[in-house]
Amino acid sequence: MISLNLKKTLKSAGGKIDLNLQLTIEKGQFVTLFGESGAGKTSTLRMLSGLLRPDSGTIKVGETIWFDSHKNIDLKPQQRKVGYVFQDYALFPNMSVRQNLEYALQKNQDRTIIGELLEFAELGELEQRKPETLSGGQKQRVALVRALVQRPEILILDEPLSALDLKMRIKLQEYLLQVHKKYNLTTILVSHDIGEIVKLSDRVYELQNGSVIKKGTTTDFFGLNKTSAKFRFSGEVLKIQREDVLYVISVLIGNDIIKVVADRTEANNFKIGDQVLVASKAFNPIIQKI
Repeated sequence: MISLNLKKTLKSAGGKIDLNLQLTIEKGQFVTLFGESGAGKTSTLRMLSGLLRPDSGTIKVGETIWFDSHKNIDLKPQQRKVGYVFQDYALFPNMSVRQNLEYALQKNQDRTIIGELLEFAELGELEQRKPETLSGGQKQRVALVRALVQRPEILILDEPLSALDLKMRIKLQEYLLQVHKKYNLTTILVSHDIGEIVKLSDRVYELQNGSVIKKGTTTDFFGLNKTSAKFRFSGEVLKIQREDVLYVISVLIGNDIIKVVADRTEANNFKIGDQVLVASKAFNPIIQKI
């Protein structure tokens, strides 16, 4: 279990934020930190990983104290069993794929993990190539398995897929789930993509001005339990168009546009840009704001 009780004064584009965070994450969960930019999500990840020192508080993982301001305990990043994946890949441009992974090895660590990860990530044919010759999806796979080289207990994902196109994001979302399960990780994701969060996460914590203002299972958090429909997809409202006495709501789901018929009362509940859930129940479409 991860237990965070942290205080930190942060500076953001919107001014000063007094982060005051109490957060508990169970071992093995896949959780998402959700909220507007500047809410303190990335700073929380950086404090957990040891890249940013809290002003005061504690970080406890299992039975080990990683940080305690009163006891003057502050483990170095390399002493914390954390794998960190950034949005911008952060690969060494002068190193091959294999060399990027080898660089993450600890002293005297068994090197067979490199071959295992290259095979698992389907990167074997690319191991001698430099990052500049790889696609965005390939670079992110390298960044992800590099974070696994030291066999971390916690995997931190700071908007790792946001720079990729939709098709590649969907593919790597499946890959993230495989990694989470195969290596028995506790995974913490920062994402603004509701569809991605619903697909990947067990629980969601919403941050605002450095504090948790809402939390719950993904289903409860986004109200996905309001319908018992078997098939449910999240998307974004693109257009609301009146046709005679009815309205047609066009929703972007993946690469497809789905059209849902609604009456005036229902249509008035939505606006362009809304994140919605589209479901099928008894062969009738249901649309619901998330």
